[in-house]
Order: sequence, then C-alpha cells, then structure tokens
Amino acid sequence: MLRDVQLAIRMLRKQPGFSLIAALTLALGIGSTAAVFSLIQGVLLTPPPYVKPDQLMMIPAKRVDGRKMESPRGWAAQQWLEWQQQATSFQSVAAYTWTFNFLIRNDGSQSMQGMNVSRDYFRVMGLKPVAGRGFEDSDFGPGPVKGIVLGYEFWQRTFAGDKQIIGKTVRISRRDVTPIVIGVMQPGVRFLPSPGAAKEPNYNVNATVDFWAPAYPDPKYLKEPYWEVVTRLRDGVTPQHAQQELSVLAAREALSEKKFEGFAPQLEPVTEEMNRDGKRILLPLLGASGLVLLIACGNAAALLLVRGLQRQQEYAVRIAMGMSRTALLRKVLTESLLLALLGGALGGGLAVGAVKLFKAIAGHAVPRLDGVTAGWAVLVWGIGAAVLAAFVAGMIPALRAFRLDPMDVLKSAGPKGTAGTGERRLLQGVTILQTALTLALLVGAGLLIRTMVKIAAVPSGYSTSRILTMSVTEVQSSSTWGSFHRQALERVAALPGVQYAAFAWGVPLTGNNWPATLEIEGQPAAMKESEKTALPLRAVTPDYFKLMSMALIEGREFRSTDDDKAPAVAIVNKAFAERYFPQGNVIGRKFWPNGRDKPGIEIVGEIANGRTDDLTQEASLEVYLPLWQANAFSKHLVIRSAGDPRTMVAAVERELRSVDPTAAIENVKTLQQIRDESLSSRTFAMHLLTGFSALGSLLTLVGIYGVLSLSVASRRKELAIRSAMGAQQTDIRKLIFGEGFRLIASGVIAGVVLAIVLSRVLKSFLFEVQPGDPATLIAVGALCVGVGLLACWAPVRRATKVDPLEALRYE
Repeated sequence: MLRDVQLAIRMLRKQPGFSLIAALTLALGIGSTAAVFSLIQGVLLTPPPYVKPDQLMMIPAKRVDGRKMESPRGWAAQQWLEWQQQATSFQSVAAYTWTFNFLIRNDGSQSMQGMNVSRDYFRVMGLKPVAGRGFEDSDFGPGPVKGIVLGYEFWQRTFAGDKQIIGKTVRISRRDVTPIVIGVMQPGVRFLPSPGAAKEPNYNVNATVDFWAPAYPDPKYLKEPYWEVVTRLRDGVTPQHAQQELSVLAAREALSEKKFEGFAPQLEPVTEEMNRDGKRILLPLLGASGLVLLIACGNAAALLLVRGLQRQQEYAVRIAMGMSRTALLRKVLTESLLLALLGGALGGGLAVGAVKLFKAIAGHAVPRLDGVTAGWAVLVWGIGAAVLAAFVAGMIPALRAFRLDPMDVLKSAGPKGTAGTGERRLLQGVTILQTALTLALLVGAGLLIRTMVKIAAVPSGYSTSRILTMSVTEVQSSSTWGSFHRQALERVAALPGVQYAAFAWGVPLTGNNWPATLEIEGQPAAMKESEKTALPLRAVTPDYFKLMSMALIEGREFRSTDDDKAPAVAIVNKAFAERYFPQGNVIGRKFWPNGRDKPGIEIVGEIANGRTDDLTQEASLEVYLPLWQANAFSKHLVIRSAGDPRTMVAAVERELRSVDPTAAIENVKTLQQIRDESLSSRTFAMHLLTGFSALGSLLTLVGIYGVLSLSVASRRKELAIRSAMGAQQTDIRKLIFGEGFRLIASGVIAGVVLAIVLSRVLKSFLFEVQPGDPATLIAVGALCVGVGLLACWAPVRRATKVDPLEALRYE
C-alpha cells in the first residue's frame, strides 16, 4: 500500500496541471457542501444544553374545531397546575412567560430579554448554574421579585464575567425593583418559543436568555391564559400516550370552566419547534450544494477516465509484465483517493471561507447563526465527502482498467490511446447529467430572482425611503411617560432636515402589534372564547400616516388632543371596513376590547390598505389607536428626513438624551433596512443558489468542452478521412456542433424535468411564481443552450484544423 501511495504521488506530480484542475474541481463541490453542512451542524444538529432534550415537549394550544388560530393563546395557571398534579405521563410540568426589561444606566439604559419561570422550570429543563445558585422555594411568592439568575452570555457581555456581581442588586425598570443576582446559568441557553409575545419589539426566540425571574401564579388571575407550558416525559412514555392523557384532562377542564372551551393541547418536541425555521431554509440549500458536489464528482470522473484512456498502454504493459488485475485496481483507486483527499483539503479551506461569507450575508435569515463555527465539523465533512468523491470519480476508470485486455490494447496502440464508442457514450451521459443538474440549480435561482422582482413591484401602501426608525424607551417612571414623549417629539421635529416625526407601536414589517380580542358593533357576541374576534392593535401619534404616506380615505387623523382625558378613538384600514361594515360607513362605529359593559372605542378615520405584516401577503385587518391613549412601554421613533436619514442619528440621539439621559435608544435602522431584513431568508437563498448555479455552470462548461475535445481527438482519423474524401470545413464544423448540440439539448430536456420536480422544495420562498414557471424554464433553457454552444467553439475549431496526412500517417 505504501508503494502504491508513493507511485500515486509521483504520477500526480508528473502531471501537475491535471492534478490541480481535478483537485480544484472536487474542492469546489466539497467546499460548498461542507460549508452548508457546517450551517446545518451548528443550527440544526447541535443539541440544546438540556438534559435528554428528546424528552422535552412544548404544549401549544390549538382549536378543537380544527380551524386556524387567529392569534396565539397560552394556558391558564389553573390548567397547568392541574396537569402538574394529575398527569402521570410527565416527570413534571413547568410554565414560563417571555419578558423584557432594561438595566437602568445614567448614560443610556440597556435592554435585557428574560423569562419568568415557575418553580419547576430549571428541573424540567435540566439546567444548572455555573456560579451562585438557582431558584429555591423561598424565591417564589407574591410581591416584587427578590432575586434573578443571569444568563451566562449577558453576564460576560455586561459585567465582564465578574463573580462579585452575585449577591449584589441591579436596578431594572418596569417593576421599579432592585433584585439581587443569585446566580449565573450555564452558557448557550436560548429561549423557548413564546408565540403570545412574538409581536414584542425585542422578542428574539433565537437569542440567549439574559435573565430568569421567579414567577408566582397570582390567585386573582388563575383563569387568564397567558402562560406557555413545557414538560418532560417520563422514561418509556411516548408522545402519543401523553397527548391522549393531556387531551382528556383539558376536555374535563373545559366542561367546568367556560373560558377554557374550544381549545385543546398539542404536544410538540422542543427540538422540532426550535429547528422549524432553520430546516425550512437550510435543507433545500443542502440539496443544492449536493447537486454541485455531484457535478464536481462527474467532472472529476470524466477527467480521470480521460487520463485512464491516455494511460491504457501503460496499464496493458503492467499486466503483461505480471501485475495482477487486483493490484492494478488498487493502484488506480489509490491515485483517485489521493487526488480526492487533496481536493478535500482544499475544499475544507474553501469551506472555512465560505462559512464566514455565509454568516456575513445571511443576516437574520438563519436562526442561531452565532452558534455556527468552521471547525472540526467542516474538516470531517470535507474528508468524508472526499472519500465519497474518490469512490464516485475513481471507480469508473478503475473498473475499466480492471477489465483491460492487454493484447488488444498493445495491438491497436498508436501514438496515443483514444476513446472508443462506449467510453464516449459514458462521458456524454455524465455531461448530460451535469447539464441537467446545473439547469435545475439555475431554475431555482431564476425562480427566486423572479420572486424578488415581483416583491419589488408590489405596492406596499406606504413609503420606505428616507425614513429612520429606532426603539425608544423611557425607563425611569410611568409618571413621566407623557412629558418625555411630547418633549422628545418637539425637539426631534425641530431638527433641520426633519419633515415629520412620530412615535409608533407597530411599524411595518417589524411584526410588532398588540394581539387583542374585540367585540365589534353589529357583530354577534361570541359564545366561546375561541370564537372571539382576534385582531392586532397598533398605536401611533399624530402625523404618523403623513410620515408613512398612508392615504386617509375618509374621516380624520389623530390629534394631539386625543389623550387619556378625551373619548377613546381609533382609525381602521379599508380591509377592516370592508370586512365588518360592507354596506355602510365605518366612521362613527364602535368596538370593545374589554367587553360591552365598558365604554367602546369610536372609529374616526379610515386609511388605505398596506402590507404591514408581510410584503408577500394581502393587507390584513388593522386597528390604530392614539399613542396618548394606549401608552406603549417600548416603541419606535419614526422620522422622515429631507436627505439621507442615517446622517441624522447622532443629532436625534443627542436630543433624546437631553430630555432623559437614561432613556434606552436601540435598534437604529432605516425602514429600507427593515424591509430588507423581512426578505432576508429569500435573499439569502437567492444568493446561495445563484452562487451554486455559477459553480455548476462553470464545471458543466468544462465538462462539455472536455467531452467534445475527447471526441475530436478520438475521431481524428474519421475527420481526416472525411476531409480527404472532400468534406469542407463547414461540414466538419456542423458535424461537431451537431454532436455538441445534441449533448446540450439532451441535458436541457432532462434538466427541465428535474427542475420541475426539485423546485417544489422552494415553494415557501416563492411569491406570484410557480415552481414550474414556463418563463423561467424557457429563459434558463435558452441560456444553457447558448452558453453550452460557446463551450463547443474551441473543439470545433480544432476539428477543422485536423491535417489528413498527419492523422493517417500511422495507418
């Protein structure tokens, strides 16, 4: 084996050009696949830091009638406390709610995301602190929070890993308390999904938790459904059995309490919930990178086969001199393996760079991207792919050498070994497969490009140009809330270059709003909790609609006098008016968010529809309240400027700090940036598919060129005879071009069929474009034919220059 390796090294060094091209071909395929695998390994395959995470189950609510939930719903404490006592399928049941707060600082407060957790939460999850202690029974009870546990990353980021912080108090807002830090949790702990809080401006389920606070169910609100629930199955209990038991318990609770009617629990594995978004984007991209690897392996196999054809005399001589066919097979496979390992090493290096590039362009598209590293996983995957590539690329020439008849080869030997009809057909088949795979990649990229063009042409209903946004929070005291925001608006609006300024809770494409259940004038009262009308609420100050260029259809906009001393008013969009008041004027109608026994909110204006939730979805029903009546703790300051809004950031922050130095100012972005982030998953997929398509196209062009070049070399005598018999250069050109065209056309036809099948995995990314879009298929097919024919030019030119006398000299 050692001699085989030494001989293989000498042979590869003897032809450095061939070795480099083959290794680079494999490196491109291996590098792209290994880079995507690194993303998958970091995002999907790395287990969360919980003990036996496969036993952990989320318990989201679903409607018993099977209809879609209009807004997320949690569970009442009365329900999950009963499950904790009566369910035998679970080791324990814990509840939590997502929360956010601010660490108050004199030079600007800092936001912190956290979780309010029940007594058994850490035990259910299998979490242990690395410093200090976790929660004890004495930490739970009515009244203000006494102690909190810090997240490891927040502790490192904010307190530089200082262990002396344990036992000290920290000043946080909202509850105006100064809890003691009692411990620091182990690293890498992220949030569990909290669908009811997903519309909050700071919500980020993929972030690491900043702090945990003990949560005690208030006896006055035991029936309010705002808790999220997680549980751990007992050893040997299946999710199906646990689901059955829990459904029976929930149905029994619904019989005794009207508020619980219409909803049922649905167990979901925690890991499935955490990986849902990552799978949607990464698995199709892994498939695309796999196609690139197949194309690269096909190219390498073609190169090795051509090289084997050129060395068939050498193989014949070795067999004639006594080398066994098994030894020859081992020798050829050793060369292929060595070449593939070289390609794997280069591919590993390319993968490290590709991972960094992917992380730079992914932005918000891929969850938990901070956990992705280009380490040993990339190297191991690169070596594994290299071994696979060696087998695929080297097996064909190895088997051909194994079946070699030395007498036939030595008898027919000329100045060079040539390919027979069988070998040429094999190479043509590989090239057709490469062309088909490349076309499938190009169609995927084309569909996403068309999707982005379609989205750009969609009228959003509002403007995104020259608008600056930032989340602003007055953290000191609720008594100064109104004066801070009015002063801040006055000072910012007076800055040179500011056209409009407004505060808004529910800026487009941020996902922010208040989920609420309403009773609407003229609509029948709901008999069950699940039948109540659920709509998102937003809150804005005057001038917001002018700032956003959202047209007022009728009625009036909000006024500065629409405050807590004035009657409650609202503005709705056209979709709301058409849904609930199709026959009459919506102005003057009312709705009730807290039951009809309280004063209703009068609708005073109607605005045009806008795609504020998602640019790819039709306008949803919207309700706007005056911010002076619906105080929002954290909200956006929105500014329209006469020029580039980014140049105004420093001046705006200075004015806000002059009103309150402790105010939290975060998430400074233009509305165009927010728009781009809302499309980040599509943009990321488009960029990667376009890159993979470019690699595949390059490799396929090399493959077409190689096949036709080999064909010309193998048919030199035939071409010479044709020329000697009177064939013109035009005839020779047509002959070779015809062969190339048939090759390319066959690949395009197979690729169209393959693309129609494979592009269905991109359906969730597409907008107003079908997976089998004819325009995209025709455009990509024509492009493949045109570019492929360009690859035929050099072999055709070489064929027309064949000298009949030189080609026939050895006959």
